[in-house]
Formats: sequence, C-alpha cells, structure tokens
Amino acid sequence: MNIHEYQAKQLLREYNVPLPRGRATDQPAEAAQIAAELGKAVVVKAQIHAGGRGQGGGVKLASTPAEAQQWAEKILGMTLVTRQTGPEGRVVRRVLVEETLAIEREIYLAIAVDRAAGRPVVLAAAAGGMEIEEIAARDKNALQREWFDPDRGLMGFQARRLVEGLKLPPEAASAGIALLSSLARAFAALDAALLEINPLALTADHRLAALDAKIRLDDNALFRHPELKLLRDLNEESPLEVEASRHNLNYIKLDGSVGCMVNGAGLAMATMDIIEYAGGRPANFLDVGGGANREQVRSAFEILVQDQAVKAILINIFGGILRCDTLASGVVDAARATGLKLPLVIRMEGTNVEQGKEILRASGLPITLADGLRDAAEKAVAAARG
Repeated sequence: MNIHEYQAKQLLREYNVPLPRGRATDQPAEAAQIAAELGKAVVVKAQIHAGGRGQGGGVKLASTPAEAQQWAEKILGMTLVTRQTGPEGRVVRRVLVEETLAIEREIYLAIAVDRAAGRPVVLAAAAGGMEIEEIAARDKNALQREWFDPDRGLMGFQARRLVEGLKLPPEAASAGIALLSSLARAFAALDAALLEINPLALTADHRLAALDAKIRLDDNALFRHPELKLLRDLNEESPLEVEASRHNLNYIKLDGSVGCMVNGAGLAMATMDIIEYAGGRPANFLDVGGGANREQVRSAFEILVQDQAVKAILINIFGGILRCDTLASGVVDAARATGLKLPLVIRMEGTNVEQGKEILRASGLPITLADGLRDAAEKAVAAARG
C-alpha cells in the first residue's frame, strides 16, 4: 500500500528523522496561512502517489503567502501527468506546504527488501535527486549497499561505512549515523516494503533534512497496523483494483489486451508469460485464489469485462479447492449478467473438470475450450487481435 509524502513524513517524525517544517492542506487559503506561519519562502507540492511531480508542474516555489495561495489554487484540482502516472494522470486533492532550505548537496537514501538475500538492504548514493536512475545506470558503484537484520537493526559500523561513502562533512557525520539508524528502525517497525528519501538534503550549515519521503507498506502485514490502514487513499488507486480488493481478489491492472483470470499466483505469472510468448500482452494480473467461491468468480469476471482495454479473456484454472464446476457456474452466471460480447477462452484441469466443461457447453455461450495452456494462450491472443 502506497501512502502520500505528507503521511510518510508524519510517520518518520515519530522516529526523529529530520524534516522541513510544514503541513498539508486541501484549501488554498490555508496554504497562505501555513506560509505565513513558516515566515519564509515555501515550496507547494502536489500530493499524489507518483514521482516526477516537479517535472509535471506539481511543485512550485512561493516567496510570499499570497503566492503560496495562488500556486495552491492552480495545483489543487489539476490532473497531474508524470512519467509514473501514465497519460491519464492523477487529480491533485491535497498539497504539502513546506519551508525551503539552503541546499548544498542532494543525497539518495532508500531501504528495500532484497528478496534474494531475505533481508532489507540500505541503498545510498552521494548524489541524489531526480536523476538517480540515470546516475545508477552510468556508474554501478554509485550505489552503496548494506544488508541488515530487521530484528537487530542497522549496526553502528554499517551506518559509519555508509556515511563515509556519502562523503558527509565531519559536522554532519553523527547526524548521518543517527538518521540511518532511525530509518532502519522505522522500516522494520512499520513493516515497510520500501522507504525512500530522495533527496536527502545537506544544507549550507551542514544539517540534514529529508526533503521528500516515499513509503510503501507491506499489505500482508497491515493486520498488525490497523492505524496504518487509515492512510489508504482510494482516489489514488485504479477503480478496478479497489473493486477487486472488496472481494478479496488479487488484481493488478496492466497495459495489454488479454484479460486473465487464474487461481494461484504462480500459475497467474506463468499465464502472463505464455501470453507474451504467444505474441500478446496481458491486461491484468488476477488471482482469484485457490479457495474462491462461485460469487468471487463472478465478481472477478465482471471486473475483467469492465476494463475497456480487454479485447479477449483467458481463464486458466487448475481445479483443486476451487473445483472446475464451481468455476464454470460462476463464469456462466457472470457472462449472462454482463451480456458478454468479448471472446472467451477457457482452459481447465483438475477436480470435476468434465462436469465443468459440460456446464460451459450446455450454457450456449460462445466459449472456446482450450487443450493445454499454450493452445489457450494462442487462441486468446488471436482473438484479441481481431
């Protein structure tokens, strides 16, 4: 689950991470009030779940409270398009108004889960900012890495080694070590999947401040953090993904034309791979789970047909706990309820497969049964093309 920058900073304050002064608002007049309270030039930042906001016109400097209000009026309600939003963009519903700082240098810090190592890893670069990807691509040694045990935290010698690599001045070294330790504690305590500070500012008077903050929380751990669930912003998520979550379905919107419904994450990934192999592109990842019932199957199918990009549907089910006849009944219900006009290819194997196929044949619906996964993918891709 992604959260907004201002929410991430509210969480990080609890771990003594140094941050600029400021707060978020959805009212232009309050933006002016915040700027007046800060008593200096401010930055007005659009709050959406995407990077590249400055390049898209969502980050503006204001030298007076009146100017802060003017920028807030222009940014609030705008559809902000960045390289991460896609061409449809995101509507800005809140801005963060913060004090400006005299920046000497920008630094990059992040903590992510290294799944191969089974541990979190700190990533650090002496040069940060919007071009961090290009910097890392040009120089493989630009990023330092330190793996740590989340139960023990980042060790002192590791933090010192990172600070040395960041080339911090002596006056900022102690603050840098403390900051790294705080970020590691926050990452573990929040059950985060990603914590990114880009940029971390080294100011002219050699202080450190997190100018931006991005936190992605692990959905699977939210049962331990009911207070963090309240930070979810449904406006920032795909409507289809929100609808899927209401039915306990694992759905992610992609940019292809073949809609997929599969039971089991591994089988879902294999299905997407073979669609690519057959020359097509999957329109989504949709795992109904091994124990889906007839109603969940129907809901999953209805989500697929709502996606305007879907030109054909491929259902790939290995019947175990989810029996093939249950799947077939749910699909027939949904196809009739939605007045299905899209080509539908189904590949089923496993428990009650013959009963399931008979339900599909008896339905009278234009359903293509496939013999194997490769055959199913080829038929679905051909149908999507025309």
